[in-house]
Amino acid sequence: MTLSDARLPGFTYLAIMGLLTSIGALATDIMLPALGVLGQDLGVGDINHTTLVVMVFFLGMALGQLVVGPLSDAYGRKSVIIWGYALFIAGCVLSMLAGDWWLMVAARFLQGLGAAGPRVVSVAIVRDGYKGRAMARIMSIIMAIFILAPIIAPLMGQGLIYLGGWRATFAGLILVAVPSAFWFARAIPETLPQDQRRRFTPAIIMDGIFEVCRTRVTMVYLLVMGFIGGPFIAYLATSRQIFQDVYDAGDMFVIYFAMGSISAGAASLLNARLVMRHGMRRLSFIAMTTLTLISALLWGWTEFAGHPGFILFMVWQTSFIFCIGMIFGNIQSLAMEPLGHVAGLAAAIFGAVSTLVSLPLSWLVSSNFDNSITPLVGGFAIAGVMSLALMRWAERA
Repeated sequence: MTLSDARLPGFTYLAIMGLLTSIGALATDIMLPALGVLGQDLGVGDINHTTLVVMVFFLGMALGQLVVGPLSDAYGRKSVIIWGYALFIAGCVLSMLAGDWWLMVAARFLQGLGAAGPRVVSVAIVRDGYKGRAMARIMSIIMAIFILAPIIAPLMGQGLIYLGGWRATFAGLILVAVPSAFWFARAIPETLPQDQRRRFTPAIIMDGIFEVCRTRVTMVYLLVMGFIGGPFIAYLATSRQIFQDVYDAGDMFVIYFAMGSISAGAASLLNARLVMRHGMRRLSFIAMTTLTLISALLWGWTEFAGHPGFILFMVWQTSFIFCIGMIFGNIQSLAMEPLGHVAGLAAAIFGAVSTLVSLPLSWLVSSNFDNSITPLVGGFAIAGVMSLALMRWAERA
């Protein structure tokens, strides 16, 4: 199926792509309110170590993407996504039954492996029909739908915890994943024709990897996504501690967390309106510069004026997440633009390697959490400077 670059697809296409893309955010954010009690029930000594269930999910998703991308190029998009959903649901069932900490960690890794299918292959589906600014526009709208997950998921998780404890959050994931898989299978046709498929062999896969690595703009934006993704994953992992332990927000944590997500949704919709006129590079550079400046200023505040008040933190939170909403869709589209002929493998490598770059950075930030936001804002400031330097280098080259 070839789609026109000039027109937007229908609501069903956008909604389903948003659901596929948001599976990782949903699986992460729905259990954020449960991290404290989950750690206590499963005997975790250091509360900072509960963030491991977030990190290992992203690790599973990163490694899974390296497999599902080439598989989707060889066997088509639909079957890989459906099998990914099946593996994700199996991981959720295992999480519900987990009786010790390391079984929970293994189950979350399995969920990440399964989530890789819908998450990365959905990008390849979009790239099958769109490219350039048109793809960035579509991805911005999908990101706006995606943002509903971190708005709704913590609220949903909090409600499920009240009803059935932390195990009920995984039942909630199953209740979302099953109808999503059926809706996708019924409504979205296969987008990769037989004559455009690449055999699933080590030689062809390595050839595709070398092609991605030789494409300088793709590698630059892959590293940029990794640098910014590191402190962002740390923010997700430590958000409960920041709101409930540092700012004593209690159950209002889910509301304050959702406010940041609404900001990202607004940014994605604004980007969809502006990108056709101003281009992906200009908008992403402006957003990255803003993110770096506001994080550096708040980092300086924490170092010289002490711990910032809650209102100042919320201003920074909504602002930096707004910038993230402008950055992620554009960065991904810029990286994918030259690689439409290997879209599945390229999307897989981009997602996997950028996440593997992010994870050590996120662990560095979250493991140094010391009842202050200093490690978090410092991480964003440093990552922003590194990203801006790479983006400038790519433009000059």
